[in-house]
Amino acid sequence: MILLNLFNLDFNNFIFFALIIFTASIVRGFNGFGFSAISVSGLSFILPAIEIVPIILLLEVFISIFMIPYIWNKIDWKFVVQILIGITIGSPIGLYLLKYLSPQITHLIICLVVIFFSLLLMKGYTNLKINNLVSKVATGTISGIVNGFSTLGGLPVALFLLITSIQPAIIRGSLAALFFLTDIYAFILSFFGGIIDMTTIYRVLSITIVLPLGVYIGDNFFIKAKEATYRKVVFYFLILISIIGILRIFLGQ
Repeated sequence: MILLNLFNLDFNNFIFFALIIFTASIVRGFNGFGFSAISVSGLSFILPAIEIVPIILLLEVFISIFMIPYIWNKIDWKFVVQILIGITIGSPIGLYLLKYLSPQITHLIICLVVIFFSLLLMKGYTNLKINNLVSKVATGTISGIVNGFSTLGGLPVALFLLITSIQPAIIRGSLAALFFLTDIYAFILSFFGGIIDMTTIYRVLSITIVLPLGVYIGDNFFIKAKEATYRKVVFYFLILISIIGILRIFLGQ
């Protein structure tokens, strides 16, 4: 009970907290992304957003470290750097637009676009011609802008990789590396911004133990999955996350 007081959670909420993080870590181990989307959606039932964000930032850094042995040789570093250039350009634009655009409307538009392209991709749409420097920087810029006023910054990058028919192992590794670098940056900003307190640290340390197990399970699913199965799972996941985002907009959460 003393430990639960440190976490500022009762027993039932802590179990729910652990299950959400464990599930999210399995998805991350399989997809290479999606940890934050699942965690934020699930934890919003028991915690306010201001408490969720610093927890997820820390856990994202830890889970990326646990994924290194599984993805290191499959990271396209050139792609990661090109996307990061775009994100650096787009993030300030997104933050600027946040002052003038309705977050709910922009979030809704992004979710609908993701669903549209996911359904299009499921029908077999690909475009190898956009696999170039300009398109990658542009995708990173869009990702940065989207990330500035929503929590869906990773979706444009995932869609780009799927449209250009990149191998699943490269998609998974590159996304994990990209999010690791961007999450470290976000964590540093959050730390100096004073939104990380000791309760956050206690909660993160208490749950870190489930991360490597979840990643291990997700990685085993990935190894056994065929390329078509991987893509199908990712498409359905993107659609599900977008639908959840739309529902949260209309429910006012």
